Amino acid sequence: MKIDLAVLGRQYECRAAAYEEAALRALRSGWYILGPELAAFEEEFAAYTGARYAVGLNSGQDALTLSLRALGISAGDEVIVPANTYIATVLAVTENGATPVFVEPDAYYNLDTSRIEAAVTARTRAIMPVHLYGQAAQMPAVMEIAARHALAVVEDCAQSHGAHFGGMMTGRFGNLGCFSFYPTKNLGAFGDAGAVVTDDAVLAEKIRMLRNYGSREKYHNEICGVNSRLDEIQAALLRVKLKHLPALTAERREIAAQYLAGIHNECIILPQLRDGAEHVYHQFVVRTAMRGHFKAYLKEHGIETVIHYPIPPHLAACYGSLGHGRGSFPLAEQYADEVLSLPMFNGMRSDEITYVIETVNAYCP
Repeated sequence: MKIDLAVLGRQYECRAAAYEEAALRALRSGWYILGPELAAFEEEFAAYTGARYAVGLNSGQDALTLSLRALGISAGDEVIVPANTYIATVLAVTENGATPVFVEPDAYYNLDTSRIEAAVTARTRAIMPVHLYGQAAQMPAVMEIAARHALAVVEDCAQSHGAHFGGMMTGRFGNLGCFSFYPTKNLGAFGDAGAVVTDDAVLAEKIRMLRNYGSREKYHNEICGVNSRLDEIQAALLRVKLKHLPALTAERREIAAQYLAGIHNECIILPQLRDGAEHVYHQFVVRTAMRGHFKAYLKEHGIETVIHYPIPPHLAACYGSLGHGRGSFPLAEQYADEVLSLPMFNGMRSDEITYVIETVNAYCP
């Protein structure tokens, strides 16, 4: 049996008529940028998260970058980021001229809140927690530290659509919550797309201006902005998927539950769930010290896997100037050497889930 890491077409096929109707509606409208579909999606996504405002953007990366810019973070400032994350989180900091300050992860792969305070300096302006793989970070502790030091909080929710900590959804704790709608995400578009949610009217308006060349009115550019607009077709398609997101999330959790109950191999470390946190399983990530051998074994048996992520940002070539050599953040580096994502996607069949479980259980290095 051959099983891909993700088969996006199955989700489309389940609701093909609705997606096609939405796309045609947008096409036939004759309005393709900053139109009624975007306005409706922004209202619906804000309502889904519980935020007052949502601002659609070109990508999750732009959501992070423009959020920091809206807060006035720039050269000379520091932003605390997880050492264990995708590099997009860190690129948002350096794109604004600020300096990323890395903090080690906890046992749940998220920012270790017990280490944050030691990273705060007189130059620190913000904390950027990431809800990695779909599990909510320990946000109450993050917010308590931020309040004590008068720091902004920008949540990277690129992988956590619909996840909660306690009774609050990710993206709602900080000043701004940043979402990616890249096609593989739990709420994925059919191309690049992203959004910011916030309760702050001033920040929402500033990001609206930043996404459209720094203007509220055409040709009246009040600030230096960019071109980062979520187009009408993607907004229309996202409106369809958003209606079904609770069901899609429940399906992913059921797949994860089967993995957690069925996989029993002492060589494989399964993901843990923190008390109070919810997981929406954007990825199902396991760990093993024999990752290369295990990955090759799964490939031989037709199971595709991916490493999220093989190089921690502090060791990326583009950040060599920061001076972090190997050993600077040993736990993040250990995770980077050991993590492996098993197949996880909506529309995954029961026989495929069973095959993955049985194949993992049969692994013997």
